[in-house]
Amino acid sequence: MTPTNKLKLNLSIFCVLGVFWYLDRPFPNTSAIYSSVALPSSTSADANKAPQFALKQNDAEAKVSWSLPNYIQSITAAHPQQTGAYILENGFEALLARAWLADHATTSIEVQYFIWSNDNIGTLASEALIRAADRGVKVRVIVDDLLIEAEDVTLLALAKHPNVEIRIYNPKHRVGTNVGKRLWNIVADFKSANQRMHDKTFVVDGVVAITGGRNMASEYFNFHHEANFRDRDALILGKAVNEVRSNFDNFWQHPLSVPVEKIFAEHRFMQADVNVTDQEVQAIYDGLHRYANQDNNFDPLLKQAIRGIPDSFERLGKEMVWTDVDFIHDIPGKNRQDGLQGSGDSSRALAALVKSAQHEIVIQSPYLVLSDKAKALIKTTLQRGVKIIVNTNSLASTDNLQAFSGYRNQREELLNMGVEIFEFRPDAKSRGKLLNSPVIDKYQPAVFGLHAKSMVVDGKIAYIGTFNFDPRSENLNTEVGVIIHNPQLATQLANSIRQDMQAGNSWNAKSDDPDQHVSRTKRFQVWLLQLLPLRPIL
Repeated sequence: MTPTNKLKLNLSIFCVLGVFWYLDRPFPNTSAIYSSVALPSSTSADANKAPQFALKQNDAEAKVSWSLPNYIQSITAAHPQQTGAYILENGFEALLARAWLADHATTSIEVQYFIWSNDNIGTLASEALIRAADRGVKVRVIVDDLLIEAEDVTLLALAKHPNVEIRIYNPKHRVGTNVGKRLWNIVADFKSANQRMHDKTFVVDGVVAITGGRNMASEYFNFHHEANFRDRDALILGKAVNEVRSNFDNFWQHPLSVPVEKIFAEHRFMQADVNVTDQEVQAIYDGLHRYANQDNNFDPLLKQAIRGIPDSFERLGKEMVWTDVDFIHDIPGKNRQDGLQGSGDSSRALAALVKSAQHEIVIQSPYLVLSDKAKALIKTTLQRGVKIIVNTNSLASTDNLQAFSGYRNQREELLNMGVEIFEFRPDAKSRGKLLNSPVIDKYQPAVFGLHAKSMVVDGKIAYIGTFNFDPRSENLNTEVGVIIHNPQLATQLANSIRQDMQAGNSWNAKSDDPDQHVSRTKRFQVWLLQLLPLRPIL
């Protein structure tokens, strides 16, 4: 990149910096939709602890002898050297799985997320981890710094629990950083400030893992009052879980993952000064427990559903497909090349899948912005006679106008190349099937956006993960995902994506003129963004 282009790029970033703080969130400029849920005041140290959800067992002896590792071992024993995979299509189902696993962890919980909100779901998740830690479970958390919403004092208080450790990945934007320091970090090392950890993994007792598109916030689990995501995860048991945990350890040990205590202990120039007393720590814990004990925060129907999970896991064990699964991931820091290019291991693994295609590739990605290298690969693949079908967000459903501007600059070119594109509708008819939770039933949120990142090759190989088909995932963000070598699950996933492409759920980008369904103001905003040289960081 020439010095002139670098200057243009930096100036452009400063112009849209306020918008980018909420990159990857629905309606980033609408604070009313994403206002945080305040914790109740913490004035008493005698607050009731949240209830424990006991397994349904026939006798007390069974309760004592039962443990999650033993239960999972009874399932995996018949499938050595294989991985069991189950697709979590529904957000409520994905939430229940995480909640039940956290409540029944015996030794360890390791979580890695790009976004951890302080909304209802993010708060309840924090409380669940504290309860697990109170039982003696070792909890380790890595969260990217860019979009974390927790207050510095709260983060420090959580990390002071003897069984909880929290590390922040590449802390140059928020945690322990004020506005002046943040701006300096961007100016001094623009590439490093943009290299984010987009990984999303949840590992319990080293025997079960969940990975996919969902961050830890209400809109990913059907619990937001106004706007929610169509997303997807994979729950896995067996061999590949070891690879997920190994990748977590690589990030945990890397210098880019900084303990929160260290961040606040180093009082560098222009950095925030944060301290928390033991009394404040206890008050924050008590506030979390009280919050979770209130029915308007932790719906009784959700508690009842969690209690019923043992029966669901019995069914899941029978429905799980055992096969060969590759867990793909990037190294911390992604690439070491100069500039904003460089690719990574996950990019190369997915490119190899595309190159291997013989007949058809079905892709679902919220953002579709192709680098020159990616466009060349798509063009070559089409020329080989491979059909490529893509489901992505419309201007009406997208949460990220910047990313859509990059897609809009390329849309006609991709269509002319022969790519079939279907743009997701915010009023998709599939909401009735995919959106179900106590919140959905009560508030009937109006907007439904696409956030799932998946691909199916030749009806035989499926990918579910965090990789958006854009330059940021290709070159800057670390990404993860599972490549499942199984026609049954590949067909299941392809059918799910095709359902999302149906006329009631998506518009045909070539024939339906999807942009007509938004206001002229919004189209003008995107047009302005199209003029900026943003593609390398989209």
